[in-house]
Amino acid sequence: MVKQSLFPMGAFFSSERFGKPQILAGILLLIFAGQCAWLVSHETPAAISQDEFERLAEGLAQWHGRGIAGTPVAPSLSAGLVEETGSRFDPNHSALWYLVASAPVAVFNVPPEHRFWPWLTRAPYVVFGTLLGASLWYVSRRLYGNAGGFIALGLYCFSPTVIRNTTLWFSPPSIGASWGTFGAVFTAIAVSHTLYAPREVVLWNWRRTILLGVSLALAIGSHFALIIVLPVLLVFMFYLAPNRKLAAATILGAAFLIAVLLLFTSYFFHVRIFAEAFRHAQFVGGSWFALGMPGAYLQVVKEIAASGPVLIVLIPIALGLFVSWRRARYFGNIAPLIMAILFLVLRLLSPHDSGSIFMLCATTFLFVFVAGIAADLLETRAREPVLAAIAGLLVANALWNLIVLARVSA
Repeated sequence: MVKQSLFPMGAFFSSERFGKPQILAGILLLIFAGQCAWLVSHETPAAISQDEFERLAEGLAQWHGRGIAGTPVAPSLSAGLVEETGSRFDPNHSALWYLVASAPVAVFNVPPEHRFWPWLTRAPYVVFGTLLGASLWYVSRRLYGNAGGFIALGLYCFSPTVIRNTTLWFSPPSIGASWGTFGAVFTAIAVSHTLYAPREVVLWNWRRTILLGVSLALAIGSHFALIIVLPVLLVFMFYLAPNRKLAAATILGAAFLIAVLLLFTSYFFHVRIFAEAFRHAQFVGGSWFALGMPGAYLQVVKEIAASGPVLIVLIPIALGLFVSWRRARYFGNIAPLIMAILFLVLRLLSPHDSGSIFMLCATTFLFVFVAGIAADLLETRAREPVLAAIAGLLVANALWNLIVLARVSA
């Protein structure tokens, strides 16, 4: 008789859980992290912007018990921000945003002139960027198979926009918000698919509910305007589980309460300051007049191209196939397209924001959408020429990005 181990390591390391696809995905993510490390290695403390120093100073002050970041009790809120908004509260970011930025520096207690300062200040975002890439691969692989997963990950790992945001290379820290948003959308979708199980789904889904709450906290805490994903998630959940709307609403409500509790924790449980911070928060921004500005559309196209020149070819083809090919119009493709369009519209409404979080979120969902259409094409009789074309475009995109990175000098 063979005894079964309490920790079945053989099952964990089976080919289903850990095989060639996971190894290849891990290699791509290591290459992504290597590109990020290359950029960080060419950055010096002297090159860090004043805005970043102020953000880190406020976070460090809160970690050391001197005020709450992004509020009037913070020691050094940006004077430019106060002049712009007329308020001592940060209208766009919660205290969590500041705490994440400054956590490694607070732990290791190194001064700004230290050679490890750039590495420590970028470390949380490189982790977020790598985890977002892993999440994108996992979701795309579950939706479209191995081909879809690797197409999405290939676009992501060699995207200049993603790498710049991950390393804060002339870019604000938005990658955490993007990871939170991506996680919230697809966790909500995953929860919805379990609502017909013959169990008490609200209690059974407690792990996914907590994960959804953490994702919402990271997204909304990093940028208040991302609260807009809540009604979209509710629509998705109602669509996927039309006969379990109460259960879906209960799970999303519980997740939102978890997110609020986590954000409240980031204010170190100061009730009045927390309430005032959210009263001054700007949940809706931008101007509808921007939709009539041709320059705003041109800017969006340029930013999409900056996310990888291959997208200028792949996105129109994917959209054309989505419209003309009935097989491509299913929820797995529709959901990321809806999210991408939503964030592109939000980007159009705020054309003057540099390093927009909306553009980064839109790009991430576009990667998934393009991968889905490409995976559908690979299941047709034209598989071989399509595979050759996609592989060539991905390789060319990767080489172009690596050449640009190689030109970065100290």
